[in-house]
Amino acid sequence: MTHRNEQGFWEWAYGDLLSNTNRGVLAEYIVATALGIHDTKRVEWNQYDLEFGDVKVEVKSAAYVQAWEQSRLSTIKFGIRPARGWDSRTNISATTARRSADVYVFCLLEGEERDRIDPLDVEQWTFYVLSRHELDRQVPEQKTIGLAPLIAKFGPRKCVYGELKAAIHEAAAENRGA
Repeated sequence: MTHRNEQGFWEWAYGDLLSNTNRGVLAEYIVATALGIHDTKRVEWNQYDLEFGDVKVEVKSAAYVQAWEQSRLSTIKFGIRPARGWDSRTNISATTARRSADVYVFCLLEGEERDRIDPLDVEQWTFYVLSRHELDRQVPEQKTIGLAPLIAKFGPRKCVYGELKAAIHEAAAENRGA
């Protein structure tokens, strides 16, 4: 390599948007764009994924189809465990495990046919928005939750890309009213 080829690197390292890691980062980016967050960069390992005004947002992603060959579609589960979050601004980790975000956005990349899935098409994503208060109130120590229990037990706001900003505002208001 005789010169820097940043675009080539991005394509080589992150071109598979179905892989779990890349899909998760893409989901964060999609939510950030829905919120109009364009002036900050993603902070790896921060205690929450996005900050929108005074609202801290955690983004989780899942898909039925994975980057690898599958004998059956994946069961949809999201991580929700309390953790000792690290604050990138202060370089300090929390002393106790808790959920650091105010709002959770569970992003589901729909589709069951690999050839038809385009992770960059926001119309192929469904979003479920829920306040942290509801998680803490009903499942304070739970580590994961499946899609069906999430919907049945919590009734999160199901929305499309264009409705995300309003749904996040509503969930944040629920936290303040709790």
